[in-house]
Amino acid sequence: MSSRRDFMGKALGGFTAVGGIAALYAMKRTWDPLPSVKAAGFTTVDLSAAQPNVLNVEKWRGKPIFILKKDKDTKQDPRDVVVGNDHFLIAIGLCTHLGCIPAYFGDEHKFKCACHGGEFDASGHEIFGPPPSPLVIPPFKVDGTKVVLGEAGPEYKKMKDAGLTA
Repeated sequence: MSSRRDFMGKALGGFTAVGGIAALYAMKRTWDPLPSVKAAGFTTVDLSAAQPNVLNVEKWRGKPIFILKKDKDTKQDPRDVVVGNDHFLIAIGLCTHLGCIPAYFGDEHKFKCACHGGEFDASGHEIFGPPPSPLVIPPFKVDGTKVVLGEAGPEYKKMKDAGLTA
């Protein structure tokens, strides 16, 4: 009889150990950040295929990011992100007045906010209406022909020190 009792004790102990390990694994998984949160930290954008004067919109941390490759006719600006020989506007695509998303009008080289009539030029500077400041430049790092959003590289730090990011 004792062998049967020993077997039942060992089986129950093994079952409890497996359940305990599974519970610890489940607890660890709940403490890990979600994959969507991990992915939202950094976004890499390849700029090699960007067309001049065509607005590309990426998503970073739930916000629209405007990426505009400037053509040769567009005025260069200290807020431009230079990748190779090309100049880009990279900005969070939310109006600095009330957070609406402005539309880009390529023929006029400006962004217009439908909410209250605010306008921004192709460098993100406010040029008309109620926006109190230019479009915000997110942290970025230039890596060859790619830009990593969410990582503050030397180009971004230089802009931030000069007061150009927002």
